[in-house]
Amino acid sequence: MAVNLDKPHLWKNDIAKSVDFYNDWFMEFAPQAFRDTRVQTTKDVKSAFRWTKNLTNIKPDVLEKYPSILPMLRMATCPPIARDRLIGLAGVSPNLVKSMEVDERLPPQMKKVDLTANLEKIGSIIEKMADPDIFVWKDRGNEGTRKEIHRAATIVADRLCGAVANPIIRNAQERRQLSSIQTWLEKRGYRQLGPKEIEDFTSMPPSTFLFRYNVPVTLDGGKHVNIPIDAVIMRKTAKANEFPLLFEAKSAGDFTNVNKRRKEEAQKMTQLRNTYGKDITFDLFLCGYFDSGYLGYEASEGIDWVWEHRTEDLRHFGL
Repeated sequence: MAVNLDKPHLWKNDIAKSVDFYNDWFMEFAPQAFRDTRVQTTKDVKSAFRWTKNLTNIKPDVLEKYPSILPMLRMATCPPIARDRLIGLAGVSPNLVKSMEVDERLPPQMKKVDLTANLEKIGSIIEKMADPDIFVWKDRGNEGTRKEIHRAATIVADRLCGAVANPIIRNAQERRQLSSIQTWLEKRGYRQLGPKEIEDFTSMPPSTFLFRYNVPVTLDGGKHVNIPIDAVIMRKTAKANEFPLLFEAKSAGDFTNVNKRRKEEAQKMTQLRNTYGKDITFDLFLCGYFDSGYLGYEASEGIDWVWEHRTEDLRHFGL
């Protein structure tokens, strides 16, 4: 039974309410989420300063021991260097830089001699381009005063947080959305399962739910991959062999990006149906800037949704 996908006469009003909901939350809570992250990031930057002797020792052995400090080092230059720009300037392996920044480790297959040479190049670029207005002690040939170090760490932390502002807000939004679903479900007698309580998502007992669960699918050619699902819910009335409901929590602060990425949900739906058949569902829990173009596209793919400002619509999914 369709809940919102077949009611285009309601979309315009819901879009307006959803935008207001998102903006109200953003004004009240987003600055705090950003500040909390900045406090922790400042502590992380100070740790990186300590390991590099306040940016006076960026040698291969330091980078090898602490690969995760590379994003901070990129923000310590003048101007701050994008990841791809560092790769080009230093002439180093893209795989090395990606591994250090994304996986926070060194590529396990890279030869020691190549690794050392690449890390030497990275350190040389950072030291050469270190921002002299921030790291005022470098020209003096010492490691700086406590006040200077704190000021520099705060500036670099601000740059880091500015570079990842959208993910910070997106993560805070997702936590709130899942909390909203959890509160609604628990008021109706549903219980959250631990990840080890079931063998797979099809064996969930009625009146239970899971968050951030990987559902395996089979792609063309037989390759097996996992699709991360934000909320997996087994109805109270579920019968044997019935699939749980799958929801993806999505929030957006502008209309442009959602329309660029709207095909991702349709792709997930196709992969799920190709693997499990037509009875499996994949729906959305929306908050923010989702316009009629986005909604129409998802509806045409058979994807339904619940607006966060009207969470009560979950009951229409049989919950």
